[in-house]
Amino acid sequence: MSSALDTNMRFKFSILALLLEVIIIVLFGIFVEYNNSDASLHLYPFFQDVQVMIFVGFGFLMTFLKKYGFSSVGINMLIAAFGLQWGTLMQGFWHMERGKIHVGIRSMINADVSTATALISFGAVLGKTSPVQMLILTILEITIFACNEYLVTEIFQATDVGASMTIHAFGAYFGLAVTLILYRPGLKNKHENEESTYHSDIFAMIGTLFLWLFWPSVNSAIAPEQIYQIRAVVNTYYSLAACTVVTFAVSSLLDQRGKFRMALIQNATLAGGVAIGTCADMSIHPFVATCIGSIAGIISVLGFHFLTPLLASKLNIQDTCGVHNLHGLPGILGGITGIVVTAIKEEIRQGHHLTPGMQAAALGSTLGIALAGGALTGGILKLPFLGQVSDQNCFDDSVYWEVPEKEKPHEIHSNDHDEHTTFEATM
Repeated sequence: MSSALDTNMRFKFSILALLLEVIIIVLFGIFVEYNNSDASLHLYPFFQDVQVMIFVGFGFLMTFLKKYGFSSVGINMLIAAFGLQWGTLMQGFWHMERGKIHVGIRSMINADVSTATALISFGAVLGKTSPVQMLILTILEITIFACNEYLVTEIFQATDVGASMTIHAFGAYFGLAVTLILYRPGLKNKHENEESTYHSDIFAMIGTLFLWLFWPSVNSAIAPEQIYQIRAVVNTYYSLAACTVVTFAVSSLLDQRGKFRMALIQNATLAGGVAIGTCADMSIHPFVATCIGSIAGIISVLGFHFLTPLLASKLNIQDTCGVHNLHGLPGILGGITGIVVTAIKEEIRQGHHLTPGMQAAALGSTLGIALAGGALTGGILKLPFLGQVSDQNCFDDSVYWEVPEKEKPHEIHSNDHDEHTTFEATM
């Protein structure tokens, strides 16, 4: 049973955060060097765009909860700042030269992108975990992600330029496995705080717009040559546009009064950027890109409408932000399109022929490693001394933040069982 003392982070969080930063500083001192031969200054605008997506886009996208805005933006910033340092090390250890990790703009982009896995998983457990738990999740997930990324890109030699598989599908299914292990029977029905307001939904829409605008950058940033970068930008641009139109159409179609649902517009409109990622730099024709975006929009909207409630009621998967529908299903779609495209036409990257078999192996390994890694991480996060919030205080900033008095919804309770606080896993 949780108590109010479990959420006291004064020493628990501070000691852990400082210890981890000291470890990173020491490892940076031993292993990290400048890449003096790095000629990728032209990638700096891409780096800026990725930074905006990670810190602003993801952060504000999760502010839809009416009493959890501080945590959505603040913990997002914490995870990203810690994760990009840890990601530099974990990815760098696989590509060391003469015992050193050489960093430059390209490696900084990769480090930023690696944090997206933890941020996606954060969306699945949003409102139900402590800052200590999220730091531990970030350590474990980015470590496992780096291993899977090396397997996909170096062993299987598969392509995934926009990271449909290695980031989006991985982060989603890792997070779903974590939330399954951390299942709370007391949150089976809708919690009183798991709702949005007019203004919280507007803030979340800010995140959506930033992500939508900068998504072509993240899908093209690490493409090996300029021609592939241009293709990735064009394909992502049209995939997102088609996805948005279809999302609005299907959202209206599913409502008896033909009204739009803001949760769908905030999330499903981005599914086209996820789904096009694996084959973004391929010569698939803009027509195919619009088809992929349209299919992604349909899958995402239907997932939010039908699948999320089913996962919550039948499989005990409480997916707060619906990451399965924005990142998981479109990520699988992206992996499948990569298999299909490489089967239909010859694609060569850096002298290597891409094959559908290796693309399929990459998708399968990603899903398997994500689920296994997430289950293991969930078991570790379930340890009681990590400060998991009690059921009735979920989705409430005042547990871990100083909140202005007039905004405080109630005092923090110590009783873990409250009849009226229940949960339904929807947006």
